[in-house]
Amino acid sequence: MTVTSDPGIFYDPYDFDIDADPYPLWKRMRDEAPLYWNEKYEFFALSRWTDVEAVMLDWDTYRSGRGSILEMIRANVEIPSGVILMEDPPVHTGHRSLLSRVFTPKKMLALEPQVRAFCAEVLDPLVGAGGFDFIEDLGKFMPMRVIGMLLGIPEQDQVAIRERLDESLRLEEGTEPESDYDAVESAQVFSDYITWRAEHPSDDLMTELINAEFEDEKGTTRTLAHDEILTYVGLLAGAGNETTARLIGFTGEVLGRHPDQRRELAADASLIPNAIEELLRYEAPSPVQARYVQHDVELHGQTVPEGSIMVILNGSANRDERHYPDGDRFDIHREVGRHLSFGYGIHLCLGAALARLEGRIALDEVLRRFPDWEVDYDKAQRAHASTVRGWETLPVFTS
Repeated sequence: MTVTSDPGIFYDPYDFDIDADPYPLWKRMRDEAPLYWNEKYEFFALSRWTDVEAVMLDWDTYRSGRGSILEMIRANVEIPSGVILMEDPPVHTGHRSLLSRVFTPKKMLALEPQVRAFCAEVLDPLVGAGGFDFIEDLGKFMPMRVIGMLLGIPEQDQVAIRERLDESLRLEEGTEPESDYDAVESAQVFSDYITWRAEHPSDDLMTELINAEFEDEKGTTRTLAHDEILTYVGLLAGAGNETTARLIGFTGEVLGRHPDQRRELAADASLIPNAIEELLRYEAPSPVQARYVQHDVELHGQTVPEGSIMVILNGSANRDERHYPDGDRFDIHREVGRHLSFGYGIHLCLGAALARLEGRIALDEVLRRFPDWEVDYDKAQRAHASTVRGWETLPVFTS
């Protein structure tokens, strides 16, 4: 196989310095190496909007069934049934159909009063304190409370579950992440809840998952097995908590650097929904995905052979000036349209409506109490993981 790439460009997805600000490197990749080859980790990468969008749409060429994370595909990890992010049709079709019936935008939007109450519970005691932490005080609390309420997980258990999920994603500097992923084992903490809920049904999502019937890939109408529910619940809890927490952190950091736009939002809350879309475009909480290449494909004058790994940089695509003029500029008035932070095609994030709701309400409730803040970068800490990007802590000074 003959592969060429600019020798002056080296993109290491596990490098903390790159992760802190990947955008200059991603711009070089878009301009100089739109099909990039990484010899160290043996993957191709696409960074332009049109290429990333095309990969997300072409599930038959770019498969998720071997994993959607680089290190998992490299290790050839066996993916258990129910992890819909890492499934291909026809298995994916039945599972997604079931989840889409349970996890509807209408149901998510109905949660607004509870989400506002959760935010108020956290933020009201902090008024007059001189500061707070967007992650420690809000981002780690509210998303898990919401997903815990949806799934019927007792509040007293949610903190321990969130901490365990966070720890499983954490990346150590200078090392490649562990690749011995076991979705059932990682979600085992929820097993007792599922067993208990099967005997004590309620009006939560866990009960719906237990009772919902669907047609599987063999044409059999059935309900989910215990382990399938386990992986579903683990997926919902992990994705619903981690990415939304990163969105909330970026809200504090980006608007801290753009005080004029922040004050516009404080003066006119109707601007907040579009501001959340621009935040998602500008700082994608999950900016890197991966796919297994099912058959040879021609890209940018080169052949990407069957069996390759394709990394897709949706965080880079979101700033591609070929699609978004002046894409490195943050602008709450931008006509964002459709960004790629929630994916596209058959793997479009089912939790997008919930993430938007939580992001919108969190920002609104913060601005009602704290129209001005300044980030304390001396104490702020970045989170490092191969699947998400953002802040571990983000303390701010308030007036």
